[in-house]
Amino acid sequence: MTDDSWVPDTCTLPTTERPLRLAEFDGLFRDALRGADRLSAGHLRLRLDGRAEPVARDLIARESACCSFFTFDLARPGGDTLTLDIRVPANRVAVLDALALRATAARGR
Repeated sequence: MTDDSWVPDTCTLPTTERPLRLAEFDGLFRDALRGADRLSAGHLRLRLDGRAEPVARDLIARESACCSFFTFDLARPGGDTLTLDIRVPANRVAVLDALALRATAARGR
């Protein structure tokens, strides 16, 4: 999945770096995603392998810097599991839809 046309204009990440960032998300999803739940239109919860915490923290910190409309909350409800809650405002639901699609597609590889 290489189309980044869903990336909003408000994203400050340089266009040339966007495929690399998407690849990082794909790698996190492929390597660590254990499940995903859409709790509402603007709220996606990902369950990740706990060993991915350093990668996930780094990635969400950098993503928050370029797309400020995202709210990320990373928690460790169990010893070997992380939950990553991703929230967006109503006008950015399409971005969350695309991220959820990437997550399920990457996990299926």
